[in-house]
Amino acid sequence: MDPIVRLARPQDAAGIRAIYAPVVRETPISFEVLPPSEEEMAARVANTLARFPWLVCTARGRVLGYAYAGGHSERAAYQWSVNVSVYVHARCRRLGVGQALYDTLFAILRLQGFVRAYAGITLPNEASVGFHESFGFRAAGAFEQVGYKMGAWHDVGYWQRTIQPGNGSPAPPRPLPILLNDRNLHEALTAGSMNVDRDVDEVIGAIDTDLLSQADRDSEQAASTK
Repeated sequence: MDPIVRLARPQDAAGIRAIYAPVVRETPISFEVLPPSEEEMAARVANTLARFPWLVCTARGRVLGYAYAGGHSERAAYQWSVNVSVYVHARCRRLGVGQALYDTLFAILRLQGFVRAYAGITLPNEASVGFHESFGFRAAGAFEQVGYKMGAWHDVGYWQRTIQPGNGSPAPPRPLPILLNDRNLHEALTAGSMNVDRDVDEVIGAIDTDLLSQADRDSEQAASTK
């Protein structure tokens, strides 16, 4: 089956976690220090979808990458602003997965009525900075030595972009469930799916191998905590 971009489901948690767990364990990209469990990841997906998009790019039932949005702040005046994140399986880079996910994410956020998007990036990370700037993000500033992980202090830079111009009397953004039967939402998902490289057969086996390796590592970690 060709790759598709669609709304995530809690059942995608294992595939999402398989991408995210190595980021947590092996890099300072995420400031979490322990990977969330599959159950916790499923809960995050469900909670996000109550208001915001959480997307996955899948092929043959495997998750190749994911992207999601969340509230920038709980204060009411911030309600038109979102934080965004995208993660692509290490085996699936340069296949158009990240671009397809972000293209679709911003199309849906526009339909919902959001105005501004923000992305936090642990520095240095030239690949992520370049990727975000290719989507029109521009640097907004940085917090120096804001996090300590893996034996070092890390700076976090913030990038911002306009989703659509704000007007003088904006309506509140629409929660995602209101749009589930909207033709424009489904057109955005279809358009995003067309941007992914069709030839992903070679990476499917590697993804399966990584899933097995991830399961072994989880078992070892569980045993070490007993």
